[in-house]
Amino acid sequence: MTEPEHPRPIRSFVTRAGRITAAQQRALQELWPKYCVEFAQAPLALPRLFGRVAPVTLEIGFGNGDNLAQLSRSYPARDFLGVEVHRAGVGRLMLALENEGLGNARIICHDAVEVLTWQLTPGCLDEILILFPDPWPKKRHHKRRLLQAPFAQLAASRLAPGGILRLATDWQPYAQEMLEVLNAVPGIENLAAGGGYVPRHEERAPTRFERRGERLGHEVWDLAFRRQGA
Repeated sequence: MTEPEHPRPIRSFVTRAGRITAAQQRALQELWPKYCVEFAQAPLALPRLFGRVAPVTLEIGFGNGDNLAQLSRSYPARDFLGVEVHRAGVGRLMLALENEGLGNARIICHDAVEVLTWQLTPGCLDEILILFPDPWPKKRHHKRRLLQAPFAQLAASRLAPGGILRLATDWQPYAQEMLEVLNAVPGIENLAAGGGYVPRHEERAPTRFERRGERLGHEVWDLAFRRQGA
């Protein structure tokens, strides 16, 4: 299988040693085998991972996990896979899943580009969520932005026909860049009637960053693209 190229060696994130609470640390030690999937350069069999055949949503960069936990809670007939590099958020999400007995979510604590390249096979996902990725606002850091053409093509290839890629940002220049990049990706169609932005999706729980942005008067731009084909 020929994998899509992602030539940028520069990562879109910086792993920071953020504060981990005692409860999150216990979760990382005790709940990791139950909820976390180790990264490997080998494809994942998602039906085997979840123990059933069901629609699968991938959330990239889930932060503190509030949105993924809410989706897992609200849609028990669907399965959810979260990718996040910051261990405090991973621990927090595992605590939420364990406290509520939610068995339809799994986590990979690794770089999303490598997860998509190696572990997720073409057409295996029904939905991909990328909510409020780091906009890297300084011009010299734009090369770190996740939503560039090679990554967009890679993500689109992992969607099944009819699968949806949903994004949101409160940084207007990044929203415009996302729109330009995604409108140029072959095989996906913009779900906005005028080829621009879509209304906020009803399933999306407001994130901590979104609520903070609203308090500061920031506007939010949502995008949605569907994988074409039968």
